[in-house]
Amino acid sequence: MKNDATEEQVQAVIKEIEKMGFRGVPMPGALRTAVCIIGNKGPVDATQLLAMEGVKEAIPVTKPYKLVSRETHPDSTVISIGDVTIGAGEPVIMAGPCAVESEEQALTIAAIVKKHGAKVFRGGAFKPRTSPYAFQGLGEKGLKILDKVRRETGLLIVTEATDSENLRAVEKYADIIQIGARNMQNYSLLRLAGQTKKPVLFKRGFAATIDEWLMAAEYIMSEGNTRIILCERGIRTFSDNTRNTLDISAIPSIKSVSHLPIIVDPSHAAGRRDYVIPLSRGAIAVGADGLLIEVHHDPAHALSDGMQSLYPHQFEQLMQEISRLKNFL
Repeated sequence: MKNDATEEQVQAVIKEIEKMGFRGVPMPGALRTAVCIIGNKGPVDATQLLAMEGVKEAIPVTKPYKLVSRETHPDSTVISIGDVTIGAGEPVIMAGPCAVESEEQALTIAAIVKKHGAKVFRGGAFKPRTSPYAFQGLGEKGLKILDKVRRETGLLIVTEATDSENLRAVEKYADIIQIGARNMQNYSLLRLAGQTKKPVLFKRGFAATIDEWLMAAEYIMSEGNTRIILCERGIRTFSDNTRNTLDISAIPSIKSVSHLPIIVDPSHAAGRRDYVIPLSRGAIAVGADGLLIEVHHDPAHALSDGMQSLYPHQFEQLMQEISRLKNFL
């Protein structure tokens, strides 16, 4: 649309697209609004649309994903939650334990990560584990503990929804809903996440390509939720020296083709705490919009992922190094 196009003109274009048998989705930008046509199986004759008031041009999108594409939305998306902005240039650090184990544990770690500069507290209430005998999380009890962490510390909360049944509970308690790697192509769950009003932290699947990941994100956005934060957390390769292989090139690759912000989870990529700080430095250096870090005050007795959780003093070191690194970027 033209820079001065009115809301009435935008809506008129959307109605015309619907008459053509497709769906029109408005994509507001910094200077103008684009209307993305979805539901078509091939090129669309835009002659009628170009004749309408407020329309500037029709741009064919070459990518199989449209709504998350930078072709459709040239401006980088910035997601604001309270006083926290993700994608605005300042890396946002989300930190906490892999799993919520108790109220005391969660509040102790929350105080530590807030003291050193974290803006978001991470902690799983529902934990999809490889072994059915491993700790599966505290469920709704864990969500209530996270709610208390928010009230007492002021930190935002990100926690994972693992299925359609607990998604609504997570939506009620969390500020950001996490969709984990195991559910990247759980399309029914993605559609439900797209119908929520909360931002979605969307992790890459174990063996997903960039295009597959973005096509999955398209499922969320096609349902109306444009507040998606991508999260690179390592992929499966032939290498076995780390838990997964962090695809550091995913950050510039994503930024070249998509307007969505992207953060990095070096804890799950490494699987061991001594690699987390170096990988974090690399992620920030190539332009990541934030980090998702596992921190535990007693990792030897953690019920989940203790080996990859930073000690408090290591988290403090990480935050200091990130602060210094930003001066060179």
